[in-house]
Amino acid sequence: MDWAVSLRLAAAEEILSISGLVLLLVAAWAGDKAARAITWLSAAALVVAAVVTSPALCGALMGPEATAFFGQYNGDAFAAYAKILIYGAAAVALLVAPDFFERNGGYRAEYPILGLFAALGMGLMVAAGDLLTLYIGLEMNSLAAYVMAAMLRTDERSAEAGLKYFVLGSLASGILLFGMSLTYGFTGTTSFAGIHGALAGGLSKGALFGLVFVLAGLAFKISAVPFHMWTPDVYEGAPTPVTTFFATAPKVAALGLTMRVALTAFGLQAAAWQQIIEFLALASIIIGALGAIGQGNIKRLMAYSSINNVGFMLIGLAAATSGGAAAVLVYLAIYVATSVAGFVVILLLRDANGKPVEAIADLAGLSRTHPGMGFVLAMVMFSLAGVPPLFGFWGKFVVFQSAVAAGMLPLATVGIAASVIGAFYYLKVVKVMYFDEPAEKVVTKVDPLHGVLLYGSAFVISPLGYLATGWLGGIAKTAASALFHGV
Repeated sequence: MDWAVSLRLAAAEEILSISGLVLLLVAAWAGDKAARAITWLSAAALVVAAVVTSPALCGALMGPEATAFFGQYNGDAFAAYAKILIYGAAAVALLVAPDFFERNGGYRAEYPILGLFAALGMGLMVAAGDLLTLYIGLEMNSLAAYVMAAMLRTDERSAEAGLKYFVLGSLASGILLFGMSLTYGFTGTTSFAGIHGALAGGLSKGALFGLVFVLAGLAFKISAVPFHMWTPDVYEGAPTPVTTFFATAPKVAALGLTMRVALTAFGLQAAAWQQIIEFLALASIIIGALGAIGQGNIKRLMAYSSINNVGFMLIGLAAATSGGAAAVLVYLAIYVATSVAGFVVILLLRDANGKPVEAIADLAGLSRTHPGMGFVLAMVMFSLAGVPPLFGFWGKFVVFQSAVAAGMLPLATVGIAASVIGAFYYLKVVKVMYFDEPAEKVVTKVDPLHGVLLYGSAFVISPLGYLATGWLGGIAKTAASALFHGV
């Protein structure tokens, strides 16, 4: 193994590791008064890491030349695509945090550093070539996320969210670790390539149990039904910048990891896991939609929306084809942009005392009192519902198209029918904003930073986003093909 090549492939992780350690020392010496500067420096480190990663995607790097550290790490085009989404979403989530925390009990210098190390763990997750790398990245992300959820120590909801996330996350990690041990025991290796080769002759019952437990542990991380119980409580209780973070970057990392495990390590036994993924997909779509109908809190509604959207993405994975994987990646990019737009609006919803406004009823008449914010939030709702001509429709279209192409017409049909249920609760929010008498509860101004993020992400999900479909589809196909290269 050439160490120079391995270190070059892992350059993004090295940048984040060094930046995190240096900024941790700065935080220890300078204290919380340097928190804003550390936030901007952390965001800059994430942007640099994304830039360093991009040549692997642009150059369609895959196969043996993308493997590092004796197969422990994959610096291929798929990992690069996922990392760019992760680092971009994490940078946005960090930049919107200072104003919120300063209004609600003080901003601590540790927060952006935790976000930096969480992003480092997520990068390792999507680049994992071995079960051990997978687990190290997963736990690095999870440990930082538990603290971030409970960052508002004076808020009981934040403490409760952190505790629930920790307890259920630990349970999921145990399930995943048990599945990994079974997989190792019945294949004799922890390497994805080794597992792939060991299963060429068939799937033993022991290895099948290992597969089931691994998928159960990963289903918790992507908040798929029936492992979704933590999501509404954590989304509602965690500080809104943390919820913004949870709804974007970790979602990409967990789905990317699930795709790599299913399509690479267990790729030869797709028939064994397709039924599991199909169940997770349909259950998530239906339960996510039905659960959102009765919600009165906008953050809880977005939580059920994320469960619902994960179901649609899993339809693409269930196809077990390169086209299906590419469709999931296209959907992920659109979903991240939509979630950023939605949560930036939610961050700006404040009353006269600067307190967050989260009740959907309090958004009544928002289109008249704050036309710009109301219009963007309406765009977010329509995009999440998959209503054309907004860009969210394209994500659903390519996923269903991949399922039909793979001969899964019944799965696509049920998914399309279930998506109609979701349209109800999205339209409910639009109805409250545009047709109810103004509650005049929201009193806020859009500062330049939030304005750039708000209208920039709104531009992406607008009909103008369709101009990028060819480019986005092309890089998604390149990234997806890395999972099948040599398989």
